[in-house]
Amino acid sequence: MKGIKLGNKESKYPIIQGGMGVGVSLHKLAGTVSKEGGIGIISTADIGYKEEDFYQNPRQANLRAIGKEIEMARQIAGDDKILGVNIMVALSDYDEIVKECVKNNIDLIISGAGIPKDLPQYVKGTNTKIAPIVSSLRCCKLIVKHWLSKYNYVPDMIVIEGPEAGGHLGFKRDELDENSKPKLEDITKEVVEYVKEVEKEQNKEIPVIAAGGIWDSNDIQKYLNLGASGVQMATRFVTTNECDASDEFKNAYINAKSEDVKIITSPVGMPGRAIYNKFIEKTENGKCTIDKCYNCIKTCNVANTPYCITKALINAVKGDTVNGLVFCGSNVYKADKIVSVHDLMGTVLKFRILGTDKK
Repeated sequence: MKGIKLGNKESKYPIIQGGMGVGVSLHKLAGTVSKEGGIGIISTADIGYKEEDFYQNPRQANLRAIGKEIEMARQIAGDDKILGVNIMVALSDYDEIVKECVKNNIDLIISGAGIPKDLPQYVKGTNTKIAPIVSSLRCCKLIVKHWLSKYNYVPDMIVIEGPEAGGHLGFKRDELDENSKPKLEDITKEVVEYVKEVEKEQNKEIPVIAAGGIWDSNDIQKYLNLGASGVQMATRFVTTNECDASDEFKNAYINAKSEDVKIITSPVGMPGRAIYNKFIEKTENGKCTIDKCYNCIKTCNVANTPYCITKALINAVKGDTVNGLVFCGSNVYKADKIVSVHDLMGTVLKFRILGTDKK
């Protein structure tokens, strides 16, 4: 079994822990996943929400927190491990956040929630690798061709996020209907074949990572068999001791039933998957009062947005899962206990991939 190779570093296992904001995947989770042989990802969405001046100056608080979180994650993981960040294109300070992550020598930037058209300009001449998130072959081709024509840069990795993923989804709402939504397996096959052509033309290896609804070693092996270099899993890592979210947030996952998982409308302008609660019910019945704007999202307009996504996500990660937004993947109802990252990587993911009978 191979890990995921990026530059002069390679993970032990073909597993990326997906970035989850606000505050769900920070230094503790990301650093531990990298230490245990995967690739840990810090979410930069409102990363500075714990800073004392966040409510007065969220922009500076977020930029300041990036260096702190990366440094603390490195202390856990070690310098020889791959550590990454997830940066949403929709963030108002996207460019500045990218620059700050590169300045702090992050190994990998994964970027979605929009098309990261100009991401290569910030990493040329550095050791930071970049990976767009795509939801279709068409989107993949668009990004690859644009990066090549404008920057002569080929993606260092491509993450395919299917319709079963948690949080913001790169699909139109009607594409998420149970009877018509695309399958991650089909998208993966198409993208893998296309990337093989690009690899030959550009003489560069480009790992393809499958994401969205992947739960166990059987799922991992399925996508490796389809030609992916690895998988990205997010929901599975929430119910770990090292996850940076509150215990109340983790228990919301453990207590969730399949019928609790709903597609909701987000101020980001994309549909999202979350655990249905009183907060979502309230947003469906009318606009929530917004007493402060954090200028977090480019697409958000206070005058017509249904709610403040920053406030909703911070409430949830701190433990108020009744009045907060709890994003999740489609398989959240399978979570039944809190375990360590070490045990999760070892007992659930590792052994079957290695070909043994241990579970």
